[in-house]
Amino acid sequence: MSVQWWNTVSNIILLANTALAFFILFFEQKRATSIWAWVLLLFFLPVAGLILYLFFGLPHRKNKGKQSSVYSNQNMQKTSRQQLQEIDRGAFTDLPEAVKAFRQTVRMNLKTATAPLSANNSLDIYTDGKLKFDSLFKDIEAAADHIHLQYYIVRDDGIGGQLIGRLTEKAKQGVKVCVLYDDIGSKSLSKSFFSAFFKAGGKAAASLPSRIPMGNPRVNYRNHRKIAVIDGKVGYVGGFNVGDEYLGEKGKFGYWRDTHIRIEGDAVHSLQNQFLSDWNMACEKNQLKYAENFFPASPGFEGISMQVVGSGPDEKIDQIKNGFLKMISRAENSVYIQTPYFIPDPSILDALCTASLSGVDVRIMIPNKSDHLFVHTASLSFVEELLSAGVKAYEYENGFLHAKTVVIDSKAFSIGSANMDIRSFSLNYETNIFAFDEKAAEEMVRIFLQDVELSGELTLDEFKGRSFYEYAKQRIAKLVAPIL
Repeated sequence: MSVQWWNTVSNIILLANTALAFFILFFEQKRATSIWAWVLLLFFLPVAGLILYLFFGLPHRKNKGKQSSVYSNQNMQKTSRQQLQEIDRGAFTDLPEAVKAFRQTVRMNLKTATAPLSANNSLDIYTDGKLKFDSLFKDIEAAADHIHLQYYIVRDDGIGGQLIGRLTEKAKQGVKVCVLYDDIGSKSLSKSFFSAFFKAGGKAAASLPSRIPMGNPRVNYRNHRKIAVIDGKVGYVGGFNVGDEYLGEKGKFGYWRDTHIRIEGDAVHSLQNQFLSDWNMACEKNQLKYAENFFPASPGFEGISMQVVGSGPDEKIDQIKNGFLKMISRAENSVYIQTPYFIPDPSILDALCTASLSGVDVRIMIPNKSDHLFVHTASLSFVEELLSAGVKAYEYENGFLHAKTVVIDSKAFSIGSANMDIRSFSLNYETNIFAFDEKAAEEMVRIFLQDVELSGELTLDEFKGRSFYEYAKQRIAKLVAPIL
């Protein structure tokens, strides 16, 4: 090919990259760190940067008007408004001490996430996949009206086959069963996986499917939620997906250490509300409107106070991240965090450093192995900064740590699908519970300290003694972390 041809192509690429960089700088509502990371990538790797942006960087556009037209829960919105008004006028006083201590966090969640506070919840915590699925299967067997399941990953393997087999049997019995899975996370699913399930009357849909026949070019902006609701009375939320690796049955990861919870009480209604909204956005032909059987009366016992908070790329406010940030800034004694991917934005990083420098016992735990090597390298670069501020950091060594938990002062905690990273904060659809209860929080602390015994502590001396290759790799990973 002639030199003139190559010059023409180069000029076209340069022009396209310049125009794209201009668009990113002035028209996209991205954070400054993310903006400059993309601009630098476009400048230093013109062709690769352009391709990567088309796959990973394009902004998410969601029709909010369409969402409100396909599903709306006026009762939940009304309850949130009433509770917010009561807090603002000082009437929201008959609360447990743990709730009072985090009153401002509760208010923020009411204001930005339509997350009513319920105080009649029971909670079971699962850190082992087999125990979690044994419990879920028992609840599925007992279902009488409906089963709503939502997972980022569903695999056609041992546990996936067991799950779809049980759901198919319930559909044959007349129970209304709906399964929602992410189009990218569950890309390995074949059409035959749901064949018997569909024949039995079950329904399934993919979240954020591709509009082209071959593959899905939109890798970003995924639905990362893991929600199960049975008869509107029992709910599950946490980190486990559906696959044999989550049972520790794949040699690559070994034992899979995750955290999932089972809920009974009014918080289940919030999980139901989240599922119905996501289902109707993904499944235009089989809409699920508000119905009383989806929100049955809950038992009136006193229990754990909690809010269910959802966040996504269609919102201007990062609700879950702000919930983390508010709780960390409120901490007086301790902050314990477990996350498989630690790529915080500057606000979270500053909050953790500030808390530690103020005398708060801040500890963070990440896996010592990762299913995303480059992300793990970036995580270590941020851990080094925390160590300099006195934070204690650990690498879990008894398998793969996938738990996503934050525990504050042995009084409040959060569990859900959101990692402590920018992707979960801004790019994915996530759901976490924020619970305010000393007894349950103390159990979360016990679990964390038990995991510390199975972990190795990271020290500044280790980072100082690393090779130049490791140092350079971590620096580069940290530089591009905002777009990971």
